[in-house]
Amino acid sequence: MENRAGMEKPGIRALPRIQDRMTFIYLERCKISRDNGSITVKDINGVTDIPAATISVLLLGPGTDVTHRAMELIGDAGVTVIWVGEHGVRYYAYGRALTNHATLLLRQAQMVSNEKKHIRVARMMYQMRFPDEDVSKLTMQQLRGREGSRIRSFYREQSRKWNIPWDRRMYRPEDYEAGDPVNQALSAGNACLYGLAHAVICALGCSPGLGFVHVGHELSFAYDIADLYKTEITIPIAFEMASKNAEDIGSATRRRVRDELRKGHILDRMVHDIKYLLSDGEWDEEDYKSTLYLWDNVQGELEHGISYAEVSDEE
Repeated sequence: MENRAGMEKPGIRALPRIQDRMTFIYLERCKISRDNGSITVKDINGVTDIPAATISVLLLGPGTDVTHRAMELIGDAGVTVIWVGEHGVRYYAYGRALTNHATLLLRQAQMVSNEKKHIRVARMMYQMRFPDEDVSKLTMQQLRGREGSRIRSFYREQSRKWNIPWDRRMYRPEDYEAGDPVNQALSAGNACLYGLAHAVICALGCSPGLGFVHVGHELSFAYDIADLYKTEITIPIAFEMASKNAEDIGSATRRRVRDELRKGHILDRMVHDIKYLLSDGEWDEEDYKSTLYLWDNVQGELEHGISYAEVSDEE
């Protein structure tokens, strides 16, 4: 097919960096199409244009109808799309974001596959939650216990602050309405945080399935990263929203979370934190490039795109 005006695929250099984009947009009961470089959203209120290259993640709820041309643009622009259930609490599927390098992915695979490096990264994650303590000598069992106590104490603190009763965390994706207001808000807010973490991980070329604290799930690393910000973002907001008796607590929570993610520069911080965790503080921006090599177990990385027939014949 010949290229037509307004349909050229954007070059990698022309796309905004992930940390320069909006956090997320949740859409439901609408038709999503495309008008040149913008995604068009048509619902009962009319048509809204959203520049595709400024979005990090789209959360698509019930009743969304997406055209092929819109998905083409979304893929070219490196937007992560996540299909979720009503209220944004159930995860169904996702479309991968645009990535063109494997530097961080290789480091992630090396670290998750080496027990000593794996434990070191997990400890670094816990250290970020306990900045005033030295956790370098604690076992994983001790770290989990310390984190569990911290979270329970934080729930009680927020319960007293907002004068909202709290029993325990209850997550039932099949029965969202069965939860109390705080649990409903937590489910809605955490879904947004997971979506953003997922988008950043994919945009940096990492694998959402190779986690360090969480393992065995296709979103293990996304859960690892999201957990770093829950006491700062989603838990306080959940109790705040419950105290306000919002008519649609899921929608109100998503809007509040979106504002706080932007206000707290969480997207920027996720980019920095992932690079920090996977590079032992030695990250070089020059590494963030697409380079293709041939693997050799003796000589290391070899240049691709040339014939090695003569070398093989000599041997």
